[in-house]
Amino acid sequence: MFSKHPLPRTSCFYSTTPPTSSSPHKPESLLVKKCIFLLQNCGSSKLKLRQIHAFSIRHGVPLNDPDIGKHLIYNLVSLSAPMSYPHNIFSCIRSSNVFTWNTIIRGYAESESPEPALQLYRQMRASCIQPDTHTYPFLLKAVAKLADVRIGEIVHSTVIRNGYDSLAFVQNSLLHMYAVCGLLDSAHKAFELMSERDIVAWNSVINGFALNGKPNEALTLFREMGLEGVKPDGYTVLSLLSACAELGALALGRRVHVYMVKVGLTDNLHVNNALLDFYAKCGSIREARKVFDEMKERNAVSWSSLIVGLAVNGFGEEALELFKEMETEELVPSEVTFVGVLYACSHCGMVDEGFSYFKRMKEKYGIVPKIEHHGCIVDLLSRAGLVKEAYQYIRNMPLQPNAVIWRTLLGACAMHGHLTLGEYARAQVLKLEPGCSGDYVLLSNLHASEQRWSDVHVLRRKMLRDGVKKIPGYSLVEFGNHVYEFLMGDRSHPQSDQIYAMLAEITKRLRLEGYAPHTENVLADIEEEEKENALSYHSEKIAVAFMLLKTAPGTPIRIVKNLRICADCHLAIKLTSKVFEREIIVRDQSRFHHFRDGFCSCRDYW
Repeated sequence: MFSKHPLPRTSCFYSTTPPTSSSPHKPESLLVKKCIFLLQNCGSSKLKLRQIHAFSIRHGVPLNDPDIGKHLIYNLVSLSAPMSYPHNIFSCIRSSNVFTWNTIIRGYAESESPEPALQLYRQMRASCIQPDTHTYPFLLKAVAKLADVRIGEIVHSTVIRNGYDSLAFVQNSLLHMYAVCGLLDSAHKAFELMSERDIVAWNSVINGFALNGKPNEALTLFREMGLEGVKPDGYTVLSLLSACAELGALALGRRVHVYMVKVGLTDNLHVNNALLDFYAKCGSIREARKVFDEMKERNAVSWSSLIVGLAVNGFGEEALELFKEMETEELVPSEVTFVGVLYACSHCGMVDEGFSYFKRMKEKYGIVPKIEHHGCIVDLLSRAGLVKEAYQYIRNMPLQPNAVIWRTLLGACAMHGHLTLGEYARAQVLKLEPGCSGDYVLLSNLHASEQRWSDVHVLRRKMLRDGVKKIPGYSLVEFGNHVYEFLMGDRSHPQSDQIYAMLAEITKRLRLEGYAPHTENVLADIEEEEKENALSYHSEKIAVAFMLLKTAPGTPIRIVKNLRICADCHLAIKLTSKVFEREIIVRDQSRFHHFRDGFCSCRDYW
């Protein structure tokens, strides 16, 4: 189970035979002490460790000796050796103590295959070895890697029964396990019950919220952390940057950047990569590029992050130039790098080049295309208006197309007016993800654009019958160290009267520039004036009005939207950027839109 090719018991690896009487070796006890001394002082060299092991075998030191075995296993685990090696030694020891059991459990918990850690724990209990304070943190680490909440809760109850639930490192392990498994209420409850909360506990709970789509809660905990006088470290910074990127909280992320400079974290490669990724996800690609240029050390992740960041922000040519630089530096691109490269080709309309890069990815770098790469090719063809070719590509794909692939085709059909193919694509999406309201909206848009209101009503009735509810759109903006959320027609803000007055002023000035509301895709057969009113109060328009009201002239406006921006809002914001002389960056469900001087980086395809 633990090793595909275990050595036979007769091998010298397992030798427990003492040297013959004619052998000139020292007495066994002295040899054992010598081996233990060598093991304790071999440092971090795997070669030395293997030499000591060979020396002990050659001189007939019994490897079933618990002292020799535990030191060998400890050193191998500490050096991250393949677990079959220490496990074979472990199976030879005649009587392992709790230290040795903990070490072998720890080894598997820290490996890529943590399942045997749970099996070993059961064997340990069956062997009447009583777990100690170190057993459960290692075991919970394995459970967290497996993300098995049921087993985690069983271990938690065992911890309580054995009286270890008050120990800080056990509490931290429980907190980490619940956070990784996505049980944020349980993680927060474990956190609240801790009498003393160190930096590890704070990092675990902040990271748990940040990674599970709760960035506001992560930032709230960070503020509480500061009030309790706990100083953040590199791990805290990584979690904070992740939360700020999710919310588009550029100002707060910049404060984290200042803190990094202040405490000397700017030489940390992982933190710098997270900072670069944060700026790219906030649409501040110039700052992302500046971080990249100032990095003393870069790895493939650094290059890939900037290539992807440039691509999704609409700077396709720059992304491809950077990829060429990466190849010149003789760095090996990863799967993620090629997602950025293919996306850049899609954005630039470089169909032939996209297929060329796709071929090079397979043949030169030996990367087997994943569903994300095939999705980029479908998007590449779709954006170029080659909708039928995109459909043929999907049919011939070596992988089973997922909902994202079919949804990309559905969006292309809605954009280019392929009604029959759009209905087929929507039917495929419905089989894979039946509850997504956005797919109904895309097909409704297609019907509405053809004035087929009866088909729109049929779709709406089907949505009601199937219990599909339209996800409410919201837009997030950051102002004054606070993130504000606006919904469609939102009047909850204390300054809503001034916001709606600004909305009216925006519409008035846009009409002077020739703006006419894009009412074709309003999903109702109602009067034109009602359609225009429905469009006026979309969440992104309210967010733009709020930021124009609150910020100084010339200040860039950044908006994070949970859904795809509609055609009318796209047109209105494009003109707003020209009339009010503002750069407006919108990150919607699918991509970034950089509006400037009446133009959008997406080239009016999204």
